[in-house]
Amino acid sequence: MTNQYEKYNLYSYFYSENLLYIEDLYKSYLKNSNSISENWKICFDLMQSINYQNKLNINFKNLNKETDNISIYKKNHKKFELTSLIDSYRRLGVYFANLDPLKQKIKKINLASKLNIKFYNFNESDMDSIINVNNIFFGVKEITLRNLLKFLKNTYTSNIGSEFMYINNLKEVKWIQEQLESTQATPNFSKEKQKNILFLLTAAEGLERYLHNRYVGQKRFSLEGSESFILSLNEIIQRSGKKGIREIVIGMAHRGRLNVLVNILGKKPKELFDEFEDKNSKNLLSGDVKYHQGFSSNINTPGGIIHLSLAFNPSHLEIINPVVEGSVKARMERRNDKFGTQVLPILVHGDAAFSGQGVVMETLNFSQINNYNTGGTIHIIINNQIGFTTSPNDSRSTLYCSDIGKIIEAPVFHVNGDDPEAVILVTQIAVDYRMKFKKDCIIDIICFRKLGHNEQDTPSLTQPLMYKKIFQHPGIRKLYANKLDTQKILTKHESEHMIKEFNDMINTGKSIVNSIPSNFIHDKFTLKWAPFLKNQYINNFNTNTSISLEKLKILSKKITNIPKNFKLHKLVKKILKDRVAMGCGQLNLDWGMAEHLSYASLVISGYGVRLSGQDSGRGTFSHRHAILYNQDYEYSKKDNISTYVPLHNVSKNQEKFHIINSILSEEAILGFEYGFSTSSPNTLTIWEAQFGDFANGAQVIIDQFISSSEEKWGRISGLTLMLPHGYEGQGPEHSSARLERFLQLCANNNMQIVQPTSASQIFHLLRYQMIRPIRKPLIIITPKSLLRKKEASSTLIDLATGKFNKIISEIDDIINPKKVKRIIACSGKLYYNLFDFRKKKNKNDVAIIRIEQLYPFPHEDFLKILRKFKYFEKLVWAQDEPKNQGAWPQIQENILKNLTSTQKLIYAGRSCSASPASGYYSKHCEEQITLLNNAFFK
Repeated sequence: MTNQYEKYNLYSYFYSENLLYIEDLYKSYLKNSNSISENWKICFDLMQSINYQNKLNINFKNLNKETDNISIYKKNHKKFELTSLIDSYRRLGVYFANLDPLKQKIKKINLASKLNIKFYNFNESDMDSIINVNNIFFGVKEITLRNLLKFLKNTYTSNIGSEFMYINNLKEVKWIQEQLESTQATPNFSKEKQKNILFLLTAAEGLERYLHNRYVGQKRFSLEGSESFILSLNEIIQRSGKKGIREIVIGMAHRGRLNVLVNILGKKPKELFDEFEDKNSKNLLSGDVKYHQGFSSNINTPGGIIHLSLAFNPSHLEIINPVVEGSVKARMERRNDKFGTQVLPILVHGDAAFSGQGVVMETLNFSQINNYNTGGTIHIIINNQIGFTTSPNDSRSTLYCSDIGKIIEAPVFHVNGDDPEAVILVTQIAVDYRMKFKKDCIIDIICFRKLGHNEQDTPSLTQPLMYKKIFQHPGIRKLYANKLDTQKILTKHESEHMIKEFNDMINTGKSIVNSIPSNFIHDKFTLKWAPFLKNQYINNFNTNTSISLEKLKILSKKITNIPKNFKLHKLVKKILKDRVAMGCGQLNLDWGMAEHLSYASLVISGYGVRLSGQDSGRGTFSHRHAILYNQDYEYSKKDNISTYVPLHNVSKNQEKFHIINSILSEEAILGFEYGFSTSSPNTLTIWEAQFGDFANGAQVIIDQFISSSEEKWGRISGLTLMLPHGYEGQGPEHSSARLERFLQLCANNNMQIVQPTSASQIFHLLRYQMIRPIRKPLIIITPKSLLRKKEASSTLIDLATGKFNKIISEIDDIINPKKVKRIIACSGKLYYNLFDFRKKKNKNDVAIIRIEQLYPFPHEDFLKILRKFKYFEKLVWAQDEPKNQGAWPQIQENILKNLTSTQKLIYAGRSCSASPASGYYSKHCEEQITLLNNAFFK
């Protein structure tokens, strides 16, 4: 009920002096509810609850008491209606604002009567009456109704349309009202500011026209028709610098990207021209098109130098959103910036993409959640009023493309792109709002796209009437130049000279922005990637990941020490009791304990750990229990009583350990963690899928960033993925991490794919990922049944003296190498099935080897093991997955390279299938028996 009540904002109408009027209305309501206005009927319907009467301190017990104070009644009657009128403009004015430069007919809501004075019982005779609006309308105390209407129309129905009255925080609402109403949403800039606006418009338009003429027909995704966007972005940078921001990360798709590179970040025009002329084609293995490229620079602002980063972005448009947020979060942690006072994310959207792509909602959803909050993002929508060829009526169900932002109560400032000063004004309000309230806000610049989706497109094919209007449009720069000429601020001659000045800068290759070379900035927060760039070949390193037995025992005590009076669940209590025994060497270590020890050893050695995923705290298979829950308290993120994290308490000087139960998202969360990893090379950043199959929902991140960012953009990441995988008869959606997809993406040493099969292997692998002097994505195909399997456990000695083994061979005292006629190579938990089957069938002439690292394939280690078995004739690759899936399609070539002409390679596994696994347990068991028989006897 409370939300419904606040939805109508009716409490703003109640004042102590209004009581007589309200009582009179209420009596009418009791006699005939249809005799009063709809708003008051809703109000009194809701107020049947005694809670509302108590909340508003209104006493309705004495409503039958008559009053003779008619003058007070009339006075407050007018005040109430006046409040309603002002409130309607604040809520509904946006629907009548002059927002579209093309003045097209758009879908309107039939609310015109709500802004008519007659609706509020005013008439022409009231227009010149002086009324008191103190505490109702900002900026004035007394005003005539006529002038008040003028104020309201200027503020809420001119070239700016604001949406904010749905915000539940009254402080935010009042603050926004004050910003708009105190100036009537009308800019008042100095002449120097206005001249600078014209220069920026000249630069934005001039660059596009220069490229259009010099590189005819080449794609550049022009900003023409949307040049005011450059003004907004520049204003954010300059104003946020004044407010203490020191780093900004920008995410945007291709529309206007080249303009941002040159006119905002200070990329030299010659460097851009070289890309048009394909002169940088040898810099990277594959590279990428110019309108996907990122860039970094340092820019002077009134408050000091700001470091700008434009994130590399593929054509998947909004997919950059969570990547930027993750990068910002890592930078905040580096600066110990808890609230986003030093680092700012800016996301630039297209209108069709903002309303159409799910990753936008997913990213907005975690904007106010611990461990993902970045102190608020400023969103700019370049609203071309069209997708590729699709009109708004076909691309969304909402009136405005920005409506998705209302799920987090982000204020939206719609602005006519033809009014550059209005664009800057709403930008200033947006920056101030973000810095004050640390929340997202949206600037919707309604403009147009002069050319097609790209420069080879003919937009009039699909939008003929729209483009008739566009072709007649003089351009934003010319409109503004004419305005300055009319105001006698800048003559036409001076305006034309500004164009020549810009063209001279372009022709000479001079940078448009006076950026500061990065090597001039010595900042303790600057990332140092050099140590990780010297050698990028994964198999070149034999890094020592062992740790002393004494230290392991100390760490074991730390991570099993629980505060007094902290009541554990009986099952968790048993797990911790076993972990104590494991730490003393009385029991072998299971997967969960080995994983914990790995994290503990890293955080005391200067490496942070960030592990996120759906239910990662406990673990999907209840094996981890990194977050312990007090059974005497309900969980609350605001206290330190209901939960305890042992890995937060390993050492006083340890690095941070974050264990995060993420929102139910794959794409956005994985994007966030990827972004985090690119800005925090000394943090072991892990994303864990609830089941490996769920990575399907994040395939764009895997394809466009994790597997290819280094080859396309030279962007390095050490992100780790944990993907539970294993054929246990649980059906097609809970069996396969789609190993084949990852292997298909592998080339040029771009990432590491492993499937460890013991506790010691995961311990050493996680340490190996951080200690070695390279950063590569690590894809771990993690087990399910092995998490507690006794045979997969390890001793403390295995952790203290061992290492991560890329291949694990048979021990000689189990199998005699000279008698081996057949070798079975496999990966994952299938090894244990094969081992048990061999024992049952007494097939001692068959050796089983585990390939723990599937890519890069460890040829040297593999060949060394094969030479140990001199007399084998057949090598069988056995796998749980169907033949067209799993490792077989990729690994057979690597195996064949190491076989002689007389040795035969055989496949043993499930037949080809369109589904990852059978949904029937009985069929699964039949397939498994066939697989095992084929592995030994085929």
